Amino acid sequence: MNGLDWAVLIGYFGVMVAIGVWSHKRVDNVSDFFTAGGKMPWWLSGISHHMSGYSAVMFTGYAGIAYTYGVTSFVTWSFPIALGIAIGSKLFAPRINRLRSRLHVASPLEYLKNRYDLKTQQALAWSGMLLKIVDVGAKWAAIATLLSVFTGVSLNQGILITGTITAVYCTIGGLWADALTELGQFIIQLLAGVAMFIAVIMELNDKGIGFFEAWDRPELQGHGEPLVGPYGTVFLLAFLFIKLFEYNGGMLNQAQRYMATATPREAERSARLSAILWLVWPVVLFFPMWMSPLLVESQKTDGSDSYGLMTEQLLPHGLLGLVIVGFFSHTMAMCSSDANAIAAVFTRDVAPVLSKQARAWGERSGLIAARVTTVVFLGLSMAVATQVNSPTFKDIITVVIKWVAGLMGPIAIPMMLGLLRQFRRSGPTAALTSWSMGLLAFWLVNYPISWQIEGGVPLQYQVSIPLAVSLVLYILIGFIKPEDTPERMAIVERINTDGDGGAAAAVPAPAPTDADADTGAREDVVRTKD
Repeated sequence: MNGLDWAVLIGYFGVMVAIGVWSHKRVDNVSDFFTAGGKMPWWLSGISHHMSGYSAVMFTGYAGIAYTYGVTSFVTWSFPIALGIAIGSKLFAPRINRLRSRLHVASPLEYLKNRYDLKTQQALAWSGMLLKIVDVGAKWAAIATLLSVFTGVSLNQGILITGTITAVYCTIGGLWADALTELGQFIIQLLAGVAMFIAVIMELNDKGIGFFEAWDRPELQGHGEPLVGPYGTVFLLAFLFIKLFEYNGGMLNQAQRYMATATPREAERSARLSAILWLVWPVVLFFPMWMSPLLVESQKTDGSDSYGLMTEQLLPHGLLGLVIVGFFSHTMAMCSSDANAIAAVFTRDVAPVLSKQARAWGERSGLIAARVTTVVFLGLSMAVATQVNSPTFKDIITVVIKWVAGLMGPIAIPMMLGLLRQFRRSGPTAALTSWSMGLLAFWLVNYPISWQIEGGVPLQYQVSIPLAVSLVLYILIGFIKPEDTPERMAIVERINTDGDGGAAAAVPAPAPTDADADTGAREDVVRTKD
């Protein structure tokens, strides 16, 4: 990097902070901070939903998969995400929007207290927060790795720089700042991705290699196969189910984008836009990675440095800085949205259980608590990021694929399937059993069982078995021990219907529960008209 590249990077950081400061005036209460008050346009929500699913892991871990295996990086990652979001646009997006518009909650997990019980809500809240700390830690490590390649700063310095900048704008401006910065980041990534795409095409032409001819080169042997290596059919099917839950709200931050729109219909349109972007845009980003074996030789065994090396080799200064900014834009988008989601879970779901003082928070004190929690979460995730390459966590892609994908299912299944009428018989027993047994299955498959098998348990089973165990138990226990009380049915009906007529009117409103009394439940969010 030279002075021009640094100017682009510093200018980008400055714009992000400025957006956060500008967004500050749009945040008057907890509802504004966590769900934009339900006033976010569907197209902005859709772009924000799309951007909050990326990180620099794509340019390190998935670049390594593309360098080693080729197009399977798209087939087993962004394609199942696009398909999962498309399915979720009808199945989940409108229902999650009704959590805010009909139940008046500010956290995606807040409804679980009445849908199941307080124990279930707390189990999912705590495990979800801990998993997100590890997940975001891997994202910080990924962007810091790229920053060290280009600038020479240490891994810990890179984590501190990116984490601090993100903390400033997302703490000040809440979800509005997240969404607006993600819009700017999308535009930056559009320019950077197209620049890299064109640069690779021109370099291949200079070498006399045409697009179709490239796939016949020995360096790309087998790279045109959709399913290769550890990324086979079982992995693809497992990943599709995982991403169906994860990217429609199971990892919390995407759920907030659906909650932020004005109506269920707009939430559905938001999801459709995100699905289309996931189907089309990653092809542009992945193409240079697929061609990278023809242009560079990776210095790492997993190929995770290939994209960075190719960027340095092909792009002039200025454009190089723009692409580096693109790396930052994806990671900061995801990490800031995660921070906002976890702050919502802690302040709305966890803190009132832990502290009597928290139960009495008003609008101002609740907003201060939300901002403090955001900073604390980012600090904890940055601390974890410094340990990503340790023996405990291993490499970045292991954390993202094995830990996050493997553990997400047991946490997301009770939350997501609890929204649907078809699973109304599944109550707290089904939810807690599926959650706990799914986590146990993850530990068994990845550690004791894997230790006894030469070469370990294949990756596809490491990520699929916990999900399968949770899904089967959630459904089976719902039939064996149905717990569809009138109060729980009322919650389900309000999530599944609009207005005051029809089925929703025939179901009595949920009565206050003991948990509500214990936690001093209150509605301090701005109530929107049903």
